[in-house]
Amino acid sequence: MPRGGRRVRIFSALEVANICGVVNQTTINWIRNGHLKAFTTPGGQYRIYAKDLAAFLDNRGMADSGEVLQIMMENANWDTFLIAADLSSSANLKNGIENGFPDFDIFHASDWFEIGRKVTEEKPGFILLDAEMPGADVVKFIRTLKEDPVFGKPYIFLLTSSRKVEASSAYKADLIFTKPLELGKLKAAMRNYEKLLSGAVTA
Repeated sequence: MPRGGRRVRIFSALEVANICGVVNQTTINWIRNGHLKAFTTPGGQYRIYAKDLAAFLDNRGMADSGEVLQIMMENANWDTFLIAADLSSSANLKNGIENGFPDFDIFHASDWFEIGRKVTEEKPGFILLDAEMPGADVVKFIRTLKEDPVFGKPYIFLLTSSRKVEASSAYKADLIFTKPLELGKLKAAMRNYEKLLSGAVTA
């Protein structure tokens, strides 16, 4: 959800201890020694954001249990939108999406190296991917993002030419848009996914 519309999951030191299979004091020591990023409540209690816990667990090779994987899945930035398209179309797409979604942080990448870097660093919650970008296996790329929890399970919108719509079902994207992109359809889709995210958090 854009700009705070989605509740951020926060853990206590004791909850982190239970996840990691240690005593509460060990978690406090991790925090005090700078290994685990945390903040303090007005009452002096430590609290840890899910994204910081996910980074800590990943760095320590502790991402094995089901609960840890769930934390990693919740680590996507749901107010971040990545446009993955070549230079000839990315500028117009970026301008249109920036105007249509002013509450989102919009990034764009025009080659596969930059796409991989942005996905890893920013963990965007939403990705608009041009299916016809050369140089990589788009099907494998989407499968990796969907199956590896470290990427936060983003929603992936595929942008493709009309003649390839039927074949595009193999990509396993969440939605498929034809070129040229109709911004109104993208807005409608985003509203639906934001509602789903809100429901998932408040359930």
